[in-house]
Amino acid sequence: MYNANKPDASELPSTGQLLKSTGIAAVVATALLVTVVLPAEYGVDPTRIGSVLGLTEMGRIKMQLAAEAEAEEAGLAVAATAPAAVTPTAPAETASETTDQRSDETVITLAPDQGAEIKLVMEEGARVRFTWTSSGGAINYDTHADRPGTPYHGYDKGSEQRSEGELVAAFDGSHGWFWRNRTGEPVTITLRTEGAYSEVKRVV
Repeated sequence: MYNANKPDASELPSTGQLLKSTGIAAVVATALLVTVVLPAEYGVDPTRIGSVLGLTEMGRIKMQLAAEAEAEEAGLAVAATAPAAVTPTAPAETASETTDQRSDETVITLAPDQGAEIKLVMEEGARVRFTWTSSGGAINYDTHADRPGTPYHGYDKGSEQRSEGELVAAFDGSHGWFWRNRTGEPVTITLRTEGAYSEVKRVV
């Protein structure tokens, strides 16, 4: 017993029509992948349309934050891909004998996609006022600390061109900033610190 009449062969789409529909669907899917999905999810923008729509930067920040989250879970700082120059106005490699008040200015130049990390050696409860600026637009940053047995303690992260505030040490250890330049152009970061710390050191 039949529940429905068998369609006539003339009512069914031909092989050519099926191939045409499949081809159109494939072209549309590819176009969406290249112009929307890749820029928004991975920061890859071969057509530059993602940059016009503001999707590429969103994708790059998303990928960077995901990479930093993985590094955080593993208890590791994100490594830089190449060395960068540090030109502090005060010695950045020599520790002082005390944690008296001091101030420093540290200047770092980062190539595209390069990262760098500066840490202050601080005692628990010590306070440092800081200001850092980027010469070339917003860059990704991660403010965090570490000590033996605590490879990562996060304070703040995001993407900014300038940041200022007060850093209060959660424990005796190294406290500071990691920056990653995703602007596509070289940038210079100027970090000014003032407060109770014994050393400024370049980690990455």
